[in-house]
Amino acid sequence: MTEPVGRQPGAGPAAGSERAAGAARPAPAEVLAAYAPAAGLPARVVPFGRARDARELRDLLARNPFLMAPMAGVSDSAYRLMARCGGAALAYTEMVSVAGIHYGGDKTWELAWPHDPEPDIAVQLFGSKPDQFREAAAGMRERLGNRLALIDINMACPVPKVTRKGEGSALMDDPALSARIVRACLDEAGVVVTVKIRRGRVDGVELAPEFARAMEDAGACAVAVHGRYASQYYRGQADWGVVSRVVDAVDVPVIASGDILTPQAAARVLSETGATAAMVARGSYGNPWIFSDARCMLAGEEPPVRDWAQRVAAFACHARLLAATGAHMARARSLATWYLRGMPEASHWRGRAMRCDTLEEFLALADELQAAMAGAGACAGVRVGTGERSDA
Repeated sequence: MTEPVGRQPGAGPAAGSERAAGAARPAPAEVLAAYAPAAGLPARVVPFGRARDARELRDLLARNPFLMAPMAGVSDSAYRLMARCGGAALAYTEMVSVAGIHYGGDKTWELAWPHDPEPDIAVQLFGSKPDQFREAAAGMRERLGNRLALIDINMACPVPKVTRKGEGSALMDDPALSARIVRACLDEAGVVVTVKIRRGRVDGVELAPEFARAMEDAGACAVAVHGRYASQYYRGQADWGVVSRVVDAVDVPVIASGDILTPQAAARVLSETGATAAMVARGSYGNPWIFSDARCMLAGEEPPVRDWAQRVAAFACHARLLAATGAHMARARSLATWYLRGMPEASHWRGRAMRCDTLEEFLALADELQAAMAGAGACAGVRVGTGERSDA
């Protein structure tokens, strides 16, 4: 299968060979090799490995229990690469529609395609028809080969346009159908199959422990549990107690999800719930280091302090990866709001970012920001995700 390529650059500043008009974009691996170190990130992604059953999956997660969650509109290849370089054991695709695969949508397949530096990925599928899940699992196995680490089935999404079709968290209302979906994926995937669920569908009616047992009986090798009811969407606070109750209910690994916004929370959720792993979503916004920092916290060590120069370098590296993987550069506007959060005059710089359209414009903004920080002597570091400052 042909690897997607980045778009050709338009006219822009000539600072840096990748910005020269008419020059081909570097490959993602070249971007990481050249620019990840300045952001305090390694340029090489450590493979997750392949498990044949729940026991082997638990062993893999024991080596590094921190995972990058599937996030709609966020978890593209560039984002996954930044998270993996930041220490995530594995990164998930955003939700991939089995119906979209069935009807031959190239755009759907693009969501699940790993670019060259990604040694392996987890693909999350959603839908409601077992036959379409079976077809999608077979297609993933054929197209991704050894780069497919696992298939996850979304039984957690609370969005009405998904649930009204009987998909996402609506599957928790029908354990028998959900079990058939798990078995359909297992028939064809050639890798372990996991599920992601919510505490329940409706506030006050907890389904997760019993539902998790049914999915384990169907063959699921792990269960990720988000500690909110579907009716809560993302409001209120996630209840980690339900994660503990699912841990008690099943023998397969349990992955905690919900309100894991800091390295401290990522380490704490494991100790408080007994979960095997933790899935980080919004906590990774502008903070690819959260995964390695969480491992430091878990080991009783203080994570490194990042200065503003590293924050800006990470933003520029991420923007370059967007271009190198052929993603739409408008995504860099959201990245800017995340990476620049808490920075001196952040609102000014975010406003500037909202007016950028091309890679060249985003890189010019990053250069200007670096110069402004240096000129102002802004050398204080920040423990990203905590707001805690350090005079590094």
